[in-house]
Amino acid sequence: MPRVVYNTATTLNGFLADDENSLSWLFVVPGADEAESDFSGFLAGIGALVMGSTTYEWILDHENLLEHPEKWFYGDSVSFVLSSRALPEVDGADIRFRNGDVAALWNEVREAAKDRDIWLVGGGDLVGQFADSGHLDEIRVSVAPVTLMAGKPLLPRRIESDRLRLESVRQSGQFAELVYSVRSAD
Repeated sequence: MPRVVYNTATTLNGFLADDENSLSWLFVVPGADEAESDFSGFLAGIGALVMGSTTYEWILDHENLLEHPEKWFYGDSVSFVLSSRALPEVDGADIRFRNGDVAALWNEVREAAKDRDIWLVGGGDLVGQFADSGHLDEIRVSVAPVTLMAGKPLLPRRIESDRLRLESVRQSGQFAELVYSVRSAD
């Protein structure tokens, strides 16, 4: 059974992106390259990934993927994009656009992942929906030495400490990586 993992970076005060959906704060952190080099091992264990439309649109724009589809970073992993709007496709990428409740999507995502894990790329509300439906197994967050005045929250849900267990802490450059296992709500 694949695990569902939310792996992301956040500011010290819990924002994924600034109030304009930018990650520019992330790419200027000293040691970001070192932290990024560890990511390929994580990605090798991923069979499917899920992201919201804002995240997908940011990746499209940031990487200029419509003109350069070869920059699609996620290889042969099946990618699900949840959106109520029609969005452009990246040539050659296995992207499946879906709309609706994540619980209704669960079986398709699990089957696409096969025996590998599922990566919840973001955003935080999408991850909250997986937590609400009992399909979130791990939160892996790299905390950057940055604070923002406003932005998109890491996980806009209330998940109490009785559902979270700290599994590991490690330093990667200027980032502190925290890994929590998540127990489903009763």
